[in-house]
Amino acid sequence: MKNHDRRTFLKASGLTAIGLAAPSILRLGDKAWAADEIPVGIMYSLTGTTAIVEKSMNQCAQMAIDEINAKGGVLGRKLRAIIEDPASEPRIYSEKARKLTIEDQVPVIFGCYTTASRKAVLPVVERRKGLLVWPTWYEGEECSKNVLYAGSAVPNQQLENSLPWLQKSLGKNKVFIVGSDYAFPRGMAKTSKTICEKIGMQVVGDEYLPLGHTEWASMVSKIGASGADVIFSNVVGDSIVAFYRELRNQGYDFDKLPLCASTTTEVEIKAMGPEYALGSYVSLPYFQTVDTPENKVFVEAFKAYAGPDAVTHAAMEAVYIGVNMWAMAAEKAGDLAPDAIVANAGGLSFAAPQGKVTIDPDNLHSYLTPRIGKTRADGLLDIVDQYAEPLVPLPYSSVGETAEKRVCTTSGATL
Repeated sequence: MKNHDRRTFLKASGLTAIGLAAPSILRLGDKAWAADEIPVGIMYSLTGTTAIVEKSMNQCAQMAIDEINAKGGVLGRKLRAIIEDPASEPRIYSEKARKLTIEDQVPVIFGCYTTASRKAVLPVVERRKGLLVWPTWYEGEECSKNVLYAGSAVPNQQLENSLPWLQKSLGKNKVFIVGSDYAFPRGMAKTSKTICEKIGMQVVGDEYLPLGHTEWASMVSKIGASGADVIFSNVVGDSIVAFYRELRNQGYDFDKLPLCASTTTEVEIKAMGPEYALGSYVSLPYFQTVDTPENKVFVEAFKAYAGPDAVTHAAMEAVYIGVNMWAMAAEKAGDLAPDAIVANAGGLSFAAPQGKVTIDPDNLHSYLTPRIGKTRADGLLDIVDQYAEPLVPLPYSSVGETAEKRVCTTSGATL
């Protein structure tokens, strides 16, 4: 490695070197890294209520890194993952983010699943001028120059298709909205109400239980008594398993009382047992059954990596998009500095498993393809509706009303 190349890397990463003459060693606190390696943070929960989905997100990040390294790495250097377990607790996410940015001095963190975890990490990466690559669908209304929203759907990409479809295709007009009690489900409910008012659907319930809650009998009874003819679920984590099982235990049939979810994926369906989700719907940009050449390769690669019984799902596919988009932006910039990554990410397109994904240069979010899937007996989902083209992300809009795309000009402000 040439000396000026080392200095570019050191400046971008905030690292120090002992002796630029080869062999060079990078010092990170009391740690040492070879100069031909780039330390990157992976921060998905391996324990706690959201580990049910985040474990596979962790695996997918490592798989993507391995694939990138097999092709020569980033800027001629191999990526070295530093893995942290934030245990599904926002406070621990914040602690781990500080450790990764201050002690390990990583130029990027691939991490977070819930909005609560992202909001806990955001002040850390903004204060330290770091970068978080955030993968998960969320409630919108945010734009930080320290976050690359690669693969993360916003409400117009999940709700503008699903609620009208439930009305037109299934003839449903009375919706009960249920969710876990934090920002994402409440934000999705707010947007859902706007859309329902516009299209003439009645919201007969809007109820929440704590994240991780497992006793759903009273809530399911309330849904049954509400007069609802369709349920829209923003329930998150292992609470999904308990909720679906309780619906079945109380005798509900999704052919008679359909359920459409914004968060349920193949991995939660596998955990609960496909019979509990059979016939239910999900609105997300990706399912394992997406028919693209890239997805066939992706599914085969992940099964080879994680085991033949592993399933792919939207959250982990978004992780895969994020890692690859970050690497593409770094190569384009010739730099690892977060501001250089952000400046060069806009307009980049990636042939993702779901299809073409492009980073919007104005708001750093992703053009994604809205889809609706129906759960079948093997736990996978048949795609019953999908857009022909990827849909523009409108993270700040009042979805359901005419809205113009806003430009992200903030330096970390939450809008």
